Order: sequence, then structure tokens, then C-alpha cells
Amino acid sequence: MAVMTNQISTSQRFILGLQHTLAMFGATVLVPLLTGLHPSVSLLTAGLGTLLFHLVTGGKVPVFLGSSFAFIAVIQAVAKTEGLEYATGGIVIAGLVYLVLAGLVWLFGIDRIRSFFPPVVTGPMIMVIGLTLSPVAISMSSSHWPVAIITLLAVMATSVYAKGFLKLLPIVSGVVVGFVAAIAFGKVDWTPLIDAPFFALPPLMLPKFSMSAIAMIAPLGLVTMVEHIGDISTNGAVIGKDLIRDPGLHRTLIGDGLATSLAGLLGGPANTTYSENTGVLAVTKVYDPGIIRIAAGFAIVMAFIAKLGALLQVLPDSVKGGISIILFGMITSVGIRTVVDAKVDFTNSRNLVIAAVILVMGLGGAAIPINESLQVGGMALAALVGIILNKLMPEHLTAEAEAVLTGHD
Repeated sequence: MAVMTNQISTSQRFILGLQHTLAMFGATVLVPLLTGLHPSVSLLTAGLGTLLFHLVTGGKVPVFLGSSFAFIAVIQAVAKTEGLEYATGGIVIAGLVYLVLAGLVWLFGIDRIRSFFPPVVTGPMIMVIGLTLSPVAISMSSSHWPVAIITLLAVMATSVYAKGFLKLLPIVSGVVVGFVAAIAFGKVDWTPLIDAPFFALPPLMLPKFSMSAIAMIAPLGLVTMVEHIGDISTNGAVIGKDLIRDPGLHRTLIGDGLATSLAGLLGGPANTTYSENTGVLAVTKVYDPGIIRIAAGFAIVMAFIAKLGALLQVLPDSVKGGISIILFGMITSVGIRTVVDAKVDFTNSRNLVIAAVILVMGLGGAAIPINESLQVGGMALAALVGIILNKLMPEHLTAEAEAVLTGHD
């Protein structure tokens, strides 16, 4: 049963808002720490993006927007070859992809759009995201495995054994325990924290644009749209409203897309709807979107506390690695759960072929050159091929086709 808003005092509303801020905090600041972007900018763009989302959706949806993990691998890849400015330029365009998708949803209806993204396509696509990131987690953990393992165990213990609100904060708990362990092992360089002022403007960064970066990053809008639909559906189920119909999926997509483009314009990571905050809604049964906006305000204020950003920057790679083992593995597990929950029939060779091609194209580094400076590869290519195969291959193959695909006479 939902708690009535008029039963909550102003001070309690602020406490509830702070709780939502804490729920999103660990994941939102981890993405910039893994990609080279600045945590303070990420907090600022998460807060501003959330307020923009609420404006577009008429304040009807109690959703918080934070840093998206789906973009980590492509941001790292573009940053390595062209620079972070070009990665944020790709993020700006990825946000605009959402606007195109919103227009298609409004024009054709949600059911027709969903037909392009059945579980046999989306499940393997999500798996590719997690598996592509796994070497990053191992690389960071290998800088000091004892600290990484302690961090990993702290996350696991909090997820399994913690009670109440603490159970919603396994990432924060892991970071705290891992950081203490890193201090004990003498693996923390305090210089950035000592040199940083208490308050400062977040170091905003203007984007730059290149076709190669856009081709690598922008198509992820197709993948994260699936995540968006799932999060909005789950949020609606928790609060007992059909948010897909009112305010409408096209409005939530526009809000998410504009928030992502705004983040890219300011030098932050792509935004996405956060299931962590939906979990808080389910526990507290307080569904007032105004409390989420209070949380957004806290995030914006925290962005200007330079000591906080510096503290996050001194976090050792081993701690981030231990956290990432869980997070990236969970992304892969979500992909597996997607196909299991949908009961995808892998005795059907059609489904086997679609999943196999997506996995190999996504993990094998396949790329198709467009011209001398532009190619489509990785997750973008895997998603594109999966969508095409799903539409071209018939739902029910003939016996002859089954024999060819399975190698049986």
C-alpha cells in the first residue's frame, strides 16, 4: 500500500530524497571513474538530466536518471583512439537517437517497435555488453588482487546478508570496505584530495564530433532503448500505473534522450533510468516524484563539492576492479535472464543462429569499413545484424533448413 504524500513532513521528504541520492550514487560515480570522465560532472548531469526528464514527462514518473553502464566500453575505446571529447560527442548523438525512436513509437505504436527487439535479440546484446567489459574488470583488479577480492566479498555479503536499507547499497558498501582495505595496504595516493579545494565548479567539457566516434557510440541508443522500456515498465508495476500509456513511452524516451544529449554537451556520461531507485520505491512505498526531484537537487549540490570528487578520484583501481567484477557480470546475467524469462526456444535453430551471430560479432571485434576513416563494429554491428536476422529469418524453419543449420542429414 502506497504511503500518502500528505502524511510525510518536509524534513522526512528531504531524508527520503537523500536516500534516493545514496541509492544512485555508487553506480553513477563509478562510470566516470572507469572511463576517465569526471565524477562531479556526472553528478551534475545526473541531477540536471533527472529534472529535465521530469519536465518532459509532466512530473508523473518517479524515475532517477544516472550514468549508463552500457556505454562504458565504447567510451573507453573512443577515448583511447580519439579522446574523451569525441566520446561525449557520440553521446550527444546517441541521445538524439532516442528522439528518433520516440517519434517512431508515437507514429507506429509500441508493439510494432518492440517486434524489432525480441528477447532472442536483446538477451545476447546485453550479454555482449557485460562480456566486452570483463577484461577491464580483471585488468583493474590485477593491480592488487587482495584489495579487489575484499571489495568483491563485501559487495557479495551486503547483497546476500544485509537487511533493510543497507541491502540496497551493496556497491557503496563494497567501495567503503575496499577503500579501507586499500588504505591498510598502503595503496591510496592522497595527493589529489589534499590539493583539491572544498568547493569548485565541476570541470565541464565541450564535446567534439567525428563520424567514427558517432558510428561506434550512437547505435547503442537502440540497445539502451530496450533497457529503458524494461525500467519504465518495472517502475510502473511498482507504483501501480501504466507509465507506457501515461505519460507515454514516447515522452519517457524523449526525456531520457534529452538528458543524455545534455550530459554529452557538458562532458558527462550517457544517462539512463535507474532500477536502484525503483528498488527504493518498492521498499519505502513512497511514490511521490517530487522526492526524486529532491534527490536530483542533492546530486547537483554534491557536484560542486570538489573534495568529494577528489576523494572519488583517489579510489584505487583494485577497488574499482572488485566492484566491476560484480557489476559487469550482473549485466551479462541480466542478458541470460532475459532469454530465460522469455523462454526462448534454443532447440529452434533460427534462435540459435541469431544469438550465435550476435555473440561472435559483438565479442570478436568484427567491423565493416564504411570509408577510410569510418567503420561500424562491435556492439553496434552485432545489434544491427541481430535485428536484421530476426526480421529476415522465418519464425518456423522448414525441415530442410533446420538440417542445414544444425549440420544433420
